[in-house]
Amino acid sequence: MSAPRYTRQITAGPDDIDELGHVNNAVWVRWIQDVAVAHWHALATPEQHAAYVWVITRHEIDYRGSVLAGETVTAETWVADAPKGARFDRLMQFTGADGRVKVEARTTWALLDRRSGRLLRVPAEVVERFTR
Repeated sequence: MSAPRYTRQITAGPDDIDELGHVNNAVWVRWIQDVAVAHWHALATPEQHAAYVWVITRHEIDYRGSVLAGETVTAETWVADAPKGARFDRLMQFTGADGRVKVEARTTWALLDRRSGRLLRVPAEVVERFTR
């Protein structure tokens, strides 16, 4: 399956740094969410934005290297596999200027009906946006 990838540059600011001098683990989780949401907004139609909302149900994160204040990473995300009912697994990598992957993640997102808050099977027209 061919998956459109979304990329974005992120520069670590002073508020992103923990007592060890590198980007805090909680910041990585925020960045994962921010990039995934930006990907959704880039691909979905206005009608889909109005009808659906995604929530995270699971994170699996591998920390492979440190990022310091002022350093920039390239975030890249994509959906590699078809959904399972209401859930998509999203893959993500953050690569440093040195070309090394700093963080890799697989996160599971569930689709909700915005009005009712109930889980929905991911509709074919949404799947198509992420997998064409």
